[in-house]
Amino acid sequence: MKTIKAALLSYGMSGKVFHAPFLELHPGFELLGSWERSKKLIQEDYPTVKSYASLEEILSNDEIDLVVVNTPIDTHFEYAKRVLEAGKHAIVEKAFTTTVAEAQELAALAQAKGLKLAVFQNRRWDSDLKTVRQVLTDGVLGEIVEAEFHFDRYNPLLSPKQHKETVNSGSGILKDLGPHLIDQALYLFGFPKAVFADIRTTRENSVVDDWVDILLYYADFRVRLKASFFVREPNPAYVIHGKKGSFLKPRGDVQEDDLKLMKKPNLDSWGTEAQEKEGFLHAEMEGTVMHGKIPTLQGNYYAFFNGVYNSIINDAEEPVTAQDGARVMQIIEAAIQSSTEKRVIDL
Repeated sequence: MKTIKAALLSYGMSGKVFHAPFLELHPGFELLGSWERSKKLIQEDYPTVKSYASLEEILSNDEIDLVVVNTPIDTHFEYAKRVLEAGKHAIVEKAFTTTVAEAQELAALAQAKGLKLAVFQNRRWDSDLKTVRQVLTDGVLGEIVEAEFHFDRYNPLLSPKQHKETVNSGSGILKDLGPHLIDQALYLFGFPKAVFADIRTTRENSVVDDWVDILLYYADFRVRLKASFFVREPNPAYVIHGKKGSFLKPRGDVQEDDLKLMKKPNLDSWGTEAQEKEGFLHAEMEGTVMHGKIPTLQGNYYAFFNGVYNSIINDAEEPVTAQDGARVMQIIEAAIQSSTEKRVIDL
């Protein structure tokens, strides 16, 4: 099996929780190390890897094939561009960039250099979304009338991470939690015809947006996407109503919480959520009424990394493409324009 040698651009929460464990698990990857600016922590978890002192040290290392750009959002474009210009494949976290123009430039650069550029939209492999997608694929709800997705929290305090709470091109909930919701909607339903959005600041002393309500207009149905820091009693994460039935699913994916507890992912039981988090289906098919909970599919972020491996080794399409990332940015830009001008924006 060919080995792809990878490096991270930071070893904070995302590197430690979302990337390194799966690069270690997958037999096709070898983690060589991470750029660490102040705290030198990666060797505590992976003694054989290297702590790089600078980005230049990574870019000049001919051994490194793949770089994970997991730094603050407003640095994604600059760092990803330098990675591609150095002839290395890249994974870029969400939000992919801060503008559509930046996303399109990176996509064009990767294509021109024959490199793979993937956007880390791991939530496509949450147990929740995989189950929602299966329900839609099975057609038990009939023609879709409306859907509503929530990514809510109860956290009135400002984040200690300064880049998240200062005004910059990558801060705010729209570019933090918004890309998850938007990507999931586009993944399930395709690109909408128009967007209406309301973006607010609700926390005391906050200077960035922390509440968002986006309405996506499709030809025959609507999809609403909401995120807030003031939801103490959670809504269902997914509510879908069709002409033959409804499906409601609470957020139940366990992967992030397990990874934060330093549990090691595997290919067997990983991503199996508790039965009490199962979704509720009330529908009718061929005269039979279905009314009750249905089993949740197993989630596993490993599939994303396996897709990246396959894209590099077998020249397949990335599991989440740069164009996918650009389309998310189109919705974000339209949402900002809509909220500012208080009108529907045609796409």
